Order: sequence, then structure tokens, then C-alpha cells
Amino acid sequence: MEKSPQTQLLGAAEVAYAAQLLREGQLVAMPTETVYGLAGDARSPDSVAAIFAAKGRPSHNPLIVHLDGLAAAEHLADLPETARRLAHIFWPGALTLVAPLRAGHGLADAVTAGLPTVALRVPAHPLARALLAEFGGPVAAPSANPSGRISPTDAAHVMAGLGGRIAAVLDGGPCPVGVESTILGFEGDKAVMLREGGISAEQIAAVLGQPPRQHDNAKITAPGQMLSHYAPQARVRLNVSKPDKNEVWIGFGPNCVGATFSLSTSADLGEAAANLFSTLHKADAMGRPIAIAPVPDHDIGAAINDRLRRAAAPRD
Repeated sequence: MEKSPQTQLLGAAEVAYAAQLLREGQLVAMPTETVYGLAGDARSPDSVAAIFAAKGRPSHNPLIVHLDGLAAAEHLADLPETARRLAHIFWPGALTLVAPLRAGHGLADAVTAGLPTVALRVPAHPLARALLAEFGGPVAAPSANPSGRISPTDAAHVMAGLGGRIAAVLDGGPCPVGVESTILGFEGDKAVMLREGGISAEQIAAVLGQPPRQHDNAKITAPGQMLSHYAPQARVRLNVSKPDKNEVWIGFGPNCVGATFSLSTSADLGEAAANLFSTLHKADAMGRPIAIAPVPDHDIGAAINDRLRRAAAPRD
């Protein structure tokens, strides 16, 4: 597949054109409610290889397949009853389910990074849903940013990171959730938390009667599990109430007087999640070390802290 010499910025009226680009094997960044995804035909080895190349993504890191509904998911994977139950509640939405591949699934091998399972999601964003319906097939779509860097929550972030490497960006404005989907695996019919995200463990427990078990295997079994991920260029320090003079301080709550930026002055975790990546982009642009105030670790705060720990992790 040839790279596009100039990445096109498309509006909502150009969904049909974006779908045609996907059919031609091109890559299109699409908005979802979580972050922008880098979409390619999940059945095409060339398109999937182009996703890995555009992002500089390690080949052992699997991709999430985006679909237009539960029936399409069941065509690709054997979903346990617990997974179907959760899908009925949270799809379309910020939940990814990992389940064993069915025979004859038709996906490109690289999508699953050699694993016998596949990660599936039905996004809720109206433009993502329109694109999936128009395209008529499964779309592999990791976050639309260079691998390991801050995830994109608006079209400008995508253009800054992948401009010239992909065919187009479908502009749907800012992403309302702002952190990636929750990823659940299953042991038998028991849910296992593989990545915290836009659907909290508390929300899942309200449906299942118990929270998902925490994943304790160091091996990568789903997207978003690499130790260093979502990372700015700058060094990041966490749980900082008194920043150093040279640090860009990102606050949370009303007590962070003098913070350069705030995830939420009212300590609203939903607002903080929506602002997280855009704030990290702004802070990183200042070219100084970044310090981040403590964020509570409950509800969607667990996903925020997961991203912050990976942003601050030692890098190779």
C-alpha cells in the first residue's frame, strides 16, 4: 500500500468517501467516544500491516476490531454468556471484549498478534457508527497516534502525529469520554480486567454482581498493556502537590492553586478523563517536565491513573 502524500481532513458529509478509502486499502482516522482510532480493513493483511507501520507499533501488540453490532462480533468470536450480557448493556460504548476466535473468522493474522483470541468493540460515536455501516465490515482501529505517545482526542492531535502517513482524518470534534475503552477478558464465564477504561469496574460489578478479577499475568494478552504507553516526550511525575519551579503542573480539584492546567477544578472525574490527553498534549508542548496532582482511584479515576502510570513509566 502506498502512503498518502498529504493527509486529508474530512467532515461528517464525507463518510462515504472515507469508507471508499478503506475499501482501497487506505487508512482513515475516525473519531470514537473514547479517542480517535486509526482504521483499516481488519481482513486485509496489507491494511493491517500499514497500521503497524504508520504507528511504529510493535507486532506483538494486538489490535481492537471495531464492529457495527453484537451479531458481527459473534461471527468472529465465541463470546461467553457473561460477555454477551455485558455487550447488551454497554454496546455501543467504551467496552472491549476479548474472546476466542471462531474458525473461518477471516481476519488478518496480524490483528491478533498470534493470539487465539480477538479484542472486539462496538463504538458509540455517530461518525464511527456511520463509517462502519458504510464500509460494511470489521475495522482494526488502535489509537491514531505514534505508538507509545499521548492518545489523540481531536483531529488536530491526529494530524500532528500521523499527518502524511495516512490517507485521511474524519473530524468528529473532541472525544467525549477521553480515555480508551475498558478491556475485559474471560476465564470460563468470569470477567477479567485487562485494561481499565471508559467503563468502570464499579459499573461492571453493578451488572455482574461482582467486580472483574484483576489481570495478573505480565504477558501481553490485549491492547494497551505495555508498561510505557500514552507517554509525553517530557518526563512525568505523579501525585505531586508541590511541583518544582521548572515543572508544568497539572492540577485536579479546587486546591491546586497556581496549576498551569487543571484536569477538573471541580474534581469531576468524568471531566478529568475527557481532558486528560488534550491536557497532556498542551503540557508536553511547553517543553518542560510535567508534574501531575493526585487523582482519586475510583470509578473512571482508575482508568485515568492507569494512563498516568504508563505515561510516567521508565522508557527504553
